[in-house]
Amino acid sequence: MVTERSRERNENARRREAMATLAAAPGDLLSKVWRETGIEVEAKALRGPETGLVTLRGRIGGGGGPFNFGEATVTRATVKLPTGEIGHAYALGSDTEKARISATVDALWQRAEHRAGIEAGVLAPLRAGLAEADARQRAETAATKVDFFTMVRGED
Repeated sequence: MVTERSRERNENARRREAMATLAAAPGDLLSKVWRETGIEVEAKALRGPETGLVTLRGRIGGGGGPFNFGEATVTRATVKLPTGEIGHAYALGSDTEKARISATVDALWQRAEHRAGIEAGVLAPLRAGLAEADARQRAETAATKVDFFTMVRGED
């Protein structure tokens, strides 16, 4: 039996996964995929897109005391659809178009009638592009792999 709470948790997990895909995707690929979907939507900007800095924290050895490691540039955007859904997006870097499109996709994903189209038209091509880039990176890394072995001399 699926309760309302478990359905909501499942939906939130799927939304987090969608947002992670949008955040990881390169801005040019996201823009290309978004244009290809042909979805026309009037999203009102509630915040941004605006670019700022966030402090990065680190720990020595993974267990030491936290310290400020540095800063990273982040762009955020919040949009509202005419139907009332609000979409949010944060992206590393200063690509304002990526943040705006990601926020719009997030808002559209929240509407049940748009979810399947967003999954098939935007998120699936992005996931495929990310998987291809990952496979290419793994192949380049594997080409430089060196196998070390030790020969034991019989004198010891």
